[in-house]
Amino acid sequence: MRAGALLTIMALVLALTGYVCWHLWRIAPQGWKLVAVGVFLLWMASLFAGFALNDRIPMTAASVLYEVGNTWLVAFLYFLLVFLLADLLSLVHVLPKTFLKDSLAGLCTVVGIVALILTLGGFHYHHKYREEMTLVTEKPLEKPLTLVLASDLHVGYHNRKPELARWVRLINAENPDLILFGGDVIDLSLRPVMEGNCQEEFHKLNAPVMTVLGNHEFYSNLDGAQKFFEDAGILLLKDSVAHFKGLDIIGRNDRTSQERADVKDLAEGLEGFTILLDHQPYHLEEAEEAGIDFQFSGHTHRGQVWPLSWATDAMYEKAWGHHRRGNTQYYISSGLGIWGPKIRIGTRSEYLVLHIVNQ
Repeated sequence: MRAGALLTIMALVLALTGYVCWHLWRIAPQGWKLVAVGVFLLWMASLFAGFALNDRIPMTAASVLYEVGNTWLVAFLYFLLVFLLADLLSLVHVLPKTFLKDSLAGLCTVVGIVALILTLGGFHYHHKYREEMTLVTEKPLEKPLTLVLASDLHVGYHNRKPELARWVRLINAENPDLILFGGDVIDLSLRPVMEGNCQEEFHKLNAPVMTVLGNHEFYSNLDGAQKFFEDAGILLLKDSVAHFKGLDIIGRNDRTSQERADVKDLAEGLEGFTILLDHQPYHLEEAEEAGIDFQFSGHTHRGQVWPLSWATDAMYEKAWGHHRRGNTQYYISSGLGIWGPKIRIGTRSEYLVLHIVNQ
């Protein structure tokens, strides 16, 4: 079943790539057709070259290849949308057919639109949004607490040590009592994390740090990821519970694993204010049924770029933001970092500042 779905997706991607290439060939003026299509296909090839070569070439080259190749994904999406819109406008006689054939003006307009979208999306990604939330509880706390929660840092070839250092400064500026990461701290490879000595930056955080596994920790190398967290001074909660000043923090193993505990079993006997960290926000009813006070998840990125945000909104009960079920409150984060291209369109990079106080 999975093989059939994968083949279907690959066939669809090839068909859509062919559609974009055909339009680039058609719109480019004589003498530019091979250049337009060739550059697009070489850009596409850099994506696959990155997957194959990044762990075997110098770090600087690997970072460039990662960013260039993965940016193609967003460029491809918006070339596709622009050409589809142009075909529709041409069909209803709003856009002259000559604009889409052997037209330097047409080619420059299409490329310019896509370039502008990518540029603005890149600037938008680098702005980190501060979300704030206050929860009031009758359960006893040692004192009012401030937590910073972030998910999907995806530290790797694109989000390297200098970028991580900026995030550390943002988090420390909140003077948190506790820092919680919701999984996917590591991107696709341990190499840039280890060679970049990223554990040094995590040691600069001015509060205890806890995390759970995300699917990317499994992709990168699970044993190595767990060792990295240990070296970075981050407590990994893997189907386990930690206690902090009246909080009971439950960390659930990611659903990528074949084995993970039920939320009810993990929450049994707990009397403090319960926070559930579960990377992927599936089956939100489980936290409600277990009597969890607050669940924090990530994973969705809310699609990263529009209109993929529509797909994640349809896939999940809640793909991003505040949510409530009964007495359980939730926050599904779109992520502090990002996988792949450092571009956000219609979504945002964010961290959550959570205040927990007694009545």
